[in-house]
Amino acid sequence: MTKSLFINGVWTAGSGTRRGRVMDPARSQQTGEVAIAEVADLDTALEAAGRSFATWRKTTAYERSRLLLKAAALVRARGEAITAAITREQGKPLAEARLEASATADIIEWYAEEARRAYGRVIPSRLPGARQMAIQEPVGPVAAFSPWNFPCGQLVRKIAAALAAGCTIIAKAPEETPSSVIALVECFEEAGLPPGVLNLVFGIPAEISSHLIPSPIIRKISFTGSVPVGRHLASLAGQYLKRTTMELGGHAPFIVCDDADPAAVSTLGAGMKFRNAGQICTSPTRFLVAAPLHADFVTRFADIAGKLVVGNGSEAETQMGPLAHARRIDAVDGLIRDAIEQGATLVTGGKRIGNEGTFYAPTVLADVPLSARIMHEEPFGPVAVINRFTSLPDMITEANRLPYGLGAYAFTRSSANIARISDDVESGMISINHFGLAAPETPFGGIKDSGHGSEGGSEGLQAYLATKFISQVGA
Repeated sequence: MTKSLFINGVWTAGSGTRRGRVMDPARSQQTGEVAIAEVADLDTALEAAGRSFATWRKTTAYERSRLLLKAAALVRARGEAITAAITREQGKPLAEARLEASATADIIEWYAEEARRAYGRVIPSRLPGARQMAIQEPVGPVAAFSPWNFPCGQLVRKIAAALAAGCTIIAKAPEETPSSVIALVECFEEAGLPPGVLNLVFGIPAEISSHLIPSPIIRKISFTGSVPVGRHLASLAGQYLKRTTMELGGHAPFIVCDDADPAAVSTLGAGMKFRNAGQICTSPTRFLVAAPLHADFVTRFADIAGKLVVGNGSEAETQMGPLAHARRIDAVDGLIRDAIEQGATLVTGGKRIGNEGTFYAPTVLADVPLSARIMHEEPFGPVAVINRFTSLPDMITEANRLPYGLGAYAFTRSSANIARISDDVESGMISINHFGLAAPETPFGGIKDSGHGSEGGSEGLQAYLATKFISQVGA
């Protein structure tokens, strides 16, 4: 794995000797190492991305589409190997990793099709004999930064959209989970992507971002990660007037109205909450439950949480895997301890499991006061806060209280409630009466401190295109 940098069409161990450790979070054991990119490697990647952009942008949309479809087919054919790599390094159960691998191929296929639909328009002119057009062109070389919780699923949105639009890209992937990303890039390589169009680097995030973003070669930044890091990168990009897409953290409200079915909604809610051990930016974190349903909902939810099989993601019976690393255990446990000290009720969980690996029990907290840190900070772990409310307006007020606005969920049988929630909840995405986020064809992104821009649907392609207006008279 030391030859883990892909620069200008060549796999390399880089120009330096620094290496990052790759760990199995289920065993707390090192499974390999990954090359750390040095400045010289980044400069080579920048030169390659800049040079290849001149030809890739002129490659027809049909040819770009063909290459993407071929890459998608290779990803699908190698799905089980990619699945195993995701589980081994990230920890999620095989069933979840398999869904991520499949979704990775779906996303590439979607953008392969969308590449042929980057339409412009003809604008009626006020001047007789003049033709006015708005056309779309690739914005330029891209620097993309992606996290470890969905090593392929997050990064592929950036890679596929950029390539479909005609951009070249330098992808900084998570060094904690490199193997599945390397396998993904190999599929693009074998599909026939020209050298320099896609470059893959691993390394120290601050070093890479501070070198790539100021470069005049880079025209756009795409980042998925925490709000503090997103603020820093957006500020850096702003200094150099670089376009940005920022998909940042969330603290998703989960509204349960008094006409909802507590049995059905608690089952769905628990499944959503503990998927990937809660390490998902759109994971529901604040369950806002109508008072008449609260006690029943808490009991049912906690019963499901307490019966989840927590273990090594590679074992068939496992329903929830480990946290990504020991730092997450400390962070989650600190939030839970603080909430209890502030007066919250610990219904179930609230402790580490075993001494090997980074396992933490699925946790349910009820009646958590606003003074608790977890009511303000994204937990990013297997802990659900379930509070009671007397009215829908109070639920909406709580849903909008925080500066986050990524995902939100609501459950009700009332069309009036649906209309009010749709209109008044401040979120980039709202899913009502089901889990309906993150399909390749739908926009994915937040508002407020949760970022800006979308990485799915036609909006995801638009983020990598620039509009050029042409006004023409005569031949």
